[in-house]
Amino acid sequence: MRNIYRKRQKFKITFIVISLLMVGVFLSVSDKLVQDLSKEELNKMEIWAEATRLAASDTNTDLGLILKILQSNSTIPVIIVDEEGRIMGSANISNNDSIYLDKKYHDYKEVGNIIEIPIDENTKQYLYYDDSVMLKYLALFPYVQLGVMILFLLISYVALMNSKRAEQNQVWVGLSKETAHQLGTPISSLMAWMEVLKMNDMDKTLLADMEKDVNRLSVIADRFSKIGSSPELVPSDISQVVVTSAEYMQRRISSKVDFKVDISEVKGCVKICVPLMEWVVENICKNAIDAMSGTGTLKLILRQEDNLCCIDIIDSGKGIARKNFKTVFRPGYTTKERGWGLGLALVKRIVEEYHGGRVYVKESELGKGTTFRVELRLS
Repeated sequence: MRNIYRKRQKFKITFIVISLLMVGVFLSVSDKLVQDLSKEELNKMEIWAEATRLAASDTNTDLGLILKILQSNSTIPVIIVDEEGRIMGSANISNNDSIYLDKKYHDYKEVGNIIEIPIDENTKQYLYYDDSVMLKYLALFPYVQLGVMILFLLISYVALMNSKRAEQNQVWVGLSKETAHQLGTPISSLMAWMEVLKMNDMDKTLLADMEKDVNRLSVIADRFSKIGSSPELVPSDISQVVVTSAEYMQRRISSKVDFKVDISEVKGCVKICVPLMEWVVENICKNAIDAMSGTGTLKLILRQEDNLCCIDIIDSGKGIARKNFKTVFRPGYTTKERGWGLGLALVKRIVEEYHGGRVYVKESELGKGTTFRVELRLS
């Protein structure tokens, strides 16, 4: 099966998996850095606590070295308290107000960063400390990094998908224009030969059938030529469009398909490009017939609902799973062995982009059938 949609799904899954792996690696590295810095700060505080103990209890120690150790801490906030919880000193805290220090002491105590300082056999002090500003920033960095990466990946994904969509549109337009161009020459030649046959008293019944086929080819070429450019929308009788499409389909479908047409009066006109709108109805009908494998019931209903003109195409085919209601309109999605998955994608483009309408799966049940609806705004 030539299913472009499946390839696109695989691409999306691969993109997401790679993105998640990248995010996981960056978060893991950042978390390792935070843990290492936290351990380093704990080691510094243990040395600082030991220097504080020596300064308070041992007069034979080199006070210059102790002072150098105590002064080396310029980043980690510290509060020292006695066994009664009275604050004995602090470092790297900008506000020395007693109320503020007491609040900080309780905050540090709640966090649990505490080191016991045994001054002598009967006296103990306790060192409470907080993470340095650098460690706090580093702890927040993974979340900032995660947000930036998600934003970057989203932008990259959207840009990539838009680029692929633009490239796809160019392919569609180029293919349509080239098809119309290639059909133009043989159609002109066939028209000329028909005139020759008329002058030679060819069977008029046979000529009439040939003329219908040539005119049909002209309509097809005209439709393809309109894809990719802004078609001229003119006020038209939508009922006549539906009737014409229905008559064309009835002549070409199997007698095993019970084709019913129900057209109600529509008050007002719809601004449409008639050849393209006929193509929409015919395309959906063809998909419905394929879904029924050439046997079943096909209903074409035209109704007016408020200021909307609604065309329902109802089949008794195999149905569509709810999860695929939107997927069926994506280019490349097909369930047919030799399908390209472009029919309904073109339908959606014509209805929504060119006519400002809406086309969707109104309802469907597996094994029972599907209802497609086309909605167009009345003038």
